[in-house]
Amino acid sequence: MRMRPTLSWTPAEDPPPGSTDLAPVADALSTGGVLVLSGAGISTESGIPDYRGVGGSLSRHTPMTYQDFTADGRARRRYWARSHLGWRTFGRARPNTGHRAVAAFARHGLLSGVITQNVDGLHQAAGSEGVVELHGSLDRVVCLSCGTFSPRRELARRLEEANVGFEPVAAGINPDGDADLTDEQVGDFRVMPCTVCGGILKPDVVFFGEAVPPKRVEHCRELVREAASLLVLGSSLTVMSGLRFVRQAARTEKPVLIVNLDPTRGDRHAVTRVALPLGTALAAVAGRLGIPGH
Repeated sequence: MRMRPTLSWTPAEDPPPGSTDLAPVADALSTGGVLVLSGAGISTESGIPDYRGVGGSLSRHTPMTYQDFTADGRARRRYWARSHLGWRTFGRARPNTGHRAVAAFARHGLLSGVITQNVDGLHQAAGSEGVVELHGSLDRVVCLSCGTFSPRRELARRLEEANVGFEPVAAGINPDGDADLTDEQVGDFRVMPCTVCGGILKPDVVFFGEAVPPKRVEHCRELVREAASLLVLGSSLTVMSGLRFVRQAARTEKPVLIVNLDPTRGDRHAVTRVALPLGTALAAVAGRLGIPGH
């Protein structure tokens, strides 16, 4: 299956208003077996913007597509220049209250798993284990020719050495780690090839228009089958890669609960959508459940 390059979504009718009642979320967690599906909205309080909320990056930025990256050397130069700069910001980001609350829920045995659409590694940094990175991770790089994986930090070092003095000021950083730079700022940025075969390097993340690995999708489907309920945190569910799991849960009559300030593409499948900031909401739920250290 391919991740649809859907950049926006408009509801066919006026969506129902969000709730501020956290009781359904607390009740679901208290019974256990909750599968978390998180999106970019859970990382905004760590300084990483989301795509579609107020001030979201899609208002100024079109994410790189797999087709453009593989077909156009100039597109790859722009991407790596921007991503190299954005990587520094990602490296400084730290888990926030929402990430820590999810980790605390897991430690207390309330979760059956965590699937994230994010590529920032902040769930793991907060202490969550066994996180399924649906769209991959910016920590890794893969060669499109020989398939060799390598740490991003090694590529970052090579790019630093090849582009001494590259210090542009970005207009903003996006959820995929791509900084906003003009073509003039990108200049003649040098892109590094694979050290094994000289092939094209790509971050080990799923670009818009690229396939999520089938085994990863099936693993997520199995987690949905085994879960008692699905809790969506900070995702608009605009792209099918996450929405399909909401639809799967709804088809099997598993409760779907959503915490997201704005309406989502999955609202009609949910028993509730809580329209509160994630950090505030999850800290309050943890307090209700008597869970410290969030």
